Amino acid sequence: MEKPHYHFKSVSLLITHYNRSNSLERLLTAFRDLNCSFGGIIVSDDGSKSMHLEKITELQQQFSFTLVTTPVNKGLGNNINKGQDAVTTPYTLYVQEDFIPTGIFPIHFTDALEMMEADPQLDIARFYAYFRYPYIRTYNKGFSEMIFHAAPWYNNHLKFYLYSDHPHLRRSNFFSKFGRYAEGLSGDRTEYLMALAFIRKKAKGIFFDDFTKLFLQANSEAEPSTMQRAGWRESKNPFMLLLRAGYLQFKLLKWSLDLITKK
Repeated sequence: MEKPHYHFKSVSLLITHYNRSNSLERLLTAFRDLNCSFGGIIVSDDGSKSMHLEKITELQQQFSFTLVTTPVNKGLGNNINKGQDAVTTPYTLYVQEDFIPTGIFPIHFTDALEMMEADPQLDIARFYAYFRYPYIRTYNKGFSEMIFHAAPWYNNHLKFYLYSDHPHLRRSNFFSKFGRYAEGLSGDRTEYLMALAFIRKKAKGIFFDDFTKLFLQANSEAEPSTMQRAGWRESKNPFMLLLRAGYLQFKLLKWSLDLITKK
């Protein structure tokens, strides 16, 4: 039985890349195998080594994407900014190169796009996360709306992740509402500041309920993740768990103050 073809004319696929050209090839191949095509594909490279740039040039002939480069590594914020600047369609599907769309992605992505077209207040549709957004209400077609509660008794620090760099659909003019990504900072800090901007501007976003089913994140030994986290944050040691609980409440307080004081 022939697979249906999904062409998303109003959407550009924006992929950020750094030194993981095999992962990039895997991602592009996965979309092709799903018969997904877009109004444009942008690959924004953050100063990768020459061996990876050579591979990307080969992939460009095969997949016909626009390549946006920089001579030196300038960090996540700059990489997303220059990639987004190259988008010309009304919507952007943002995916980092180490993700793989699953077989059910096209159907649910179609739903998300239709919902964003129907509801001009929707700013973002999120497709992947490590944890469920803590405060939600049912929206439609397997998606829930994320609700940010500023009150301190809503004490799950994950409430601040209304925005996430994980795969999502957004309106391509979102810079005009939320501003550009901060540059020259760590990836985590860049993501956090955009999350604060989303909250301040009262963004409306939806979150896919089965949030690990639409994309897989895969990092090989040859092309490992570029994001490294402290080991104590993953430890199951009882003392470390207690320490982490205290740290998270401190983080919640600090982020609540940031929301008020940092512009």
